[in-house]
Amino acid sequence: MGGTGGRDSLPKALRDYALIADGERGVLIGPQGEYAWMCFPAWDGPPAFGGLLGGPGDYVVQPAAERWVWGGYYEDRGLVWHSRWVTGDGGMLECREALARPADRDRAVVLRRVRAVRGGTRVRAVLDVRAGERGERMRDLHHHGGEWTARSGGARIRWRGGDEAVVREGTDGGPVLALTFDLAEGESRDLVLEIAEGAFSAGPLDPAALWDATERCWHDDVPSCEDTIAPRDARLAYSVLTGLTSSGGGMVAAATTALPERSDEGRNFDYRYAWIRDQCFAGRAVAAHGGPPRLLRNAAEFVTARVLADGDGLKPAYTVTGEDIPGQRDSGLPGYPGATAVTGNRASSQFQLDALGEALLLLAAAAEREPPGADQVEAARVAAGVVARRWREPDAGIWETHDDLWTHSRLSCVAGLRRAARYLAGPAEASSWNDLADAVLDETARTSLAPGGRWKRAPGDDRVDAALLIPPLRGALPPDDPRTVATLEAVRSDLVQEGFVYRYRVGDEPLGVAEGSFSLCGFFLALAEHRQGETARALRTFERTRSGCATSGLFSEEYDVRQRQLRGNIPQAFVHALLLESAARLTP
Repeated sequence: MGGTGGRDSLPKALRDYALIADGERGVLIGPQGEYAWMCFPAWDGPPAFGGLLGGPGDYVVQPAAERWVWGGYYEDRGLVWHSRWVTGDGGMLECREALARPADRDRAVVLRRVRAVRGGTRVRAVLDVRAGERGERMRDLHHHGGEWTARSGGARIRWRGGDEAVVREGTDGGPVLALTFDLAEGESRDLVLEIAEGAFSAGPLDPAALWDATERCWHDDVPSCEDTIAPRDARLAYSVLTGLTSSGGGMVAAATTALPERSDEGRNFDYRYAWIRDQCFAGRAVAAHGGPPRLLRNAAEFVTARVLADGDGLKPAYTVTGEDIPGQRDSGLPGYPGATAVTGNRASSQFQLDALGEALLLLAAAAEREPPGADQVEAARVAAGVVARRWREPDAGIWETHDDLWTHSRLSCVAGLRRAARYLAGPAEASSWNDLADAVLDETARTSLAPGGRWKRAPGDDRVDAALLIPPLRGALPPDDPRTVATLEAVRSDLVQEGFVYRYRVGDEPLGVAEGSFSLCGFFLALAEHRQGETARALRTFERTRSGCATSGLFSEEYDVRQRQLRGNIPQAFVHALLLESAARLTP
């Protein structure tokens, strides 16, 4: 039987994974019905299911047949996934999967409803929870009252629906629960798993009630998006952004850590934290669409709190609860092939000036939608003050490479100051912020224009950078500004391959050698073309970029054009945010 250490736990290509999430954590589901990754109790906690990075722990539900073909799809609203297998004997098995909502921070409830769609089907399942920092084996396994209970590390485990399960020895000698059962055509069975740090939830695990509450939560949070040019993908984008956002308002950049952007290049990072920039991208995307304001409010409240708390010391990223991120370190797991498994992130020690500009843009977008509170107004004042004091300093920039006088960072502050002056300042303050924006723009133009009139990356770096498409879109410059037009043309001529957009050229290497195309930049190019009135080109860029997704429709950070593979952590929140914004703005 498959299980921890078997064929099911071997890592797959990223395009083969789907995600379910409840805001506090997420599960990456593979084509064998395996739970390849889930951290507990929170996004940045240790993995309870760690097969993606070679660690222990798994939860498999799959046909018992020797041969099958896998497929799957998301329901229209929410991260409710259907794994589907067609077996060699003509049968069809489906497993509907979700993390129950509303979620608790100290408790995860996993819902799996298995149904024989066509023909009678035998099903097999393996449960092996490994909670805690050391991935401890399950212990104290008991069966009573129709439920299995166990412990792992400090977590308590409860499993309903596996009455016939038996305790077997896993591949590493630890106990696993192994289950085999038959379903007649049309018959279904619910499997409900609860993992809790403290006491279990009161009463039995009622599948019908849990499914009903989960469906209602998703329906309330995810609009139909029929007013966009890509309703299905826009709904999935809303679902991803919602599923990655904690009850405290922080949104993780991605559900995973240490998935390589390039094999054995040391470019593997932990994205299970809330980046200020990403939070702002998501909030502005929701504002552009005009859907339910929950995500916009969450983003604005989280960023407001961080700006007020840290001021000049604002960090690029925090935990979803607003705490500092630990520095990068080796996790001790084998890792995804081609990369070391790391946790923590070195960005926590950086200064990123553009985050202040993005914060001002987000707070202005929220104020445009709803009257701002006193904290929001004060946060804008604090952010503007930090810009005034620090805009001449080198910073790490949007790509977090090395400190420099990045053009994108300064122009982002120009855009943020102008928008904040309009929506968050009185007359005198607005005049001061606009004067500061003019000063930053003038100095940046003096030092950072390349021959031909386009923007260059930094005073000493003449390369084209797709990030320079962003500030004009946010109001730093008008659409017909010659520098805006020249930069757009330079990006198209220098950074596009087969319709996919790269960030910038690395050394003298051809595009695609040092890194994959950057999906975020593809959507920004589409928006830039649309802003120039080039509707047909914008739609073509949008469609090409959104083709670089997983089978499930999820996006990672990069897309390998030559191999047609996803690269980096998945799902990448800011890519889904820009897909949503593009789908809204490009709608006729």
